[in-house]
Amino acid sequence: MRMRVIGAGLLGAVVLLLATIVIDGLLGFRARIDMRQLAQEPEVYATLKTYVVEPGRYVVNPPVTAERRFPAGEPVFSVFYGGVGHEAAGREMLVGLLVTLGACLIVAWLLSQTSLRVLASYPRKVLFVAAIGVLLALMGDVMSVGIGGYPTRDGAALAVEHIALWTLAGAAIAWRIRPERVGSPSG
Repeated sequence: MRMRVIGAGLLGAVVLLLATIVIDGLLGFRARIDMRQLAQEPEVYATLKTYVVEPGRYVVNPPVTAERRFPAGEPVFSVFYGGVGHEAAGREMLVGLLVTLGACLIVAWLLSQTSLRVLASYPRKVLFVAAIGVLLALMGDVMSVGIGGYPTRDGAALAVEHIALWTLAGAAIAWRIRPERVGSPSG
């Protein structure tokens, strides 16, 4: 079963990566959410470079009112600075590949540990992995909506993307994970 889990994890990672390349790379889904550009980008960049000198996440609030409260209806901005420039893209891509592979291996192993009732049904196996995708989307994408975060529309779109990606990966992982035959050696 160990080799089947590893094979399922690898296959799931390949499917997840290929689907991500199509959705985000070719169709530009994430770029439309995470890489919007400002008309005055050079001026904003110069200001940020001057004032944001330490890596981190910054929230930029409107000035407080005389009652020492934030005014209603005024925007709140977020600034993220990871401390690196474009030269880190290759390293980040490698980390992303390793995380994807690790996540798919863990999901394949979790699926292999489920009940025989789940393992005996391809749709249930896919649903098991898709449910993990739902949990990840809820805790990651939906929780990132709000003050200083994503607008609701973007958070929902990212959640739908992640659920769809994990459902596709689940289809591949579920294809490889089967119940062990009684009396077969595990390994």
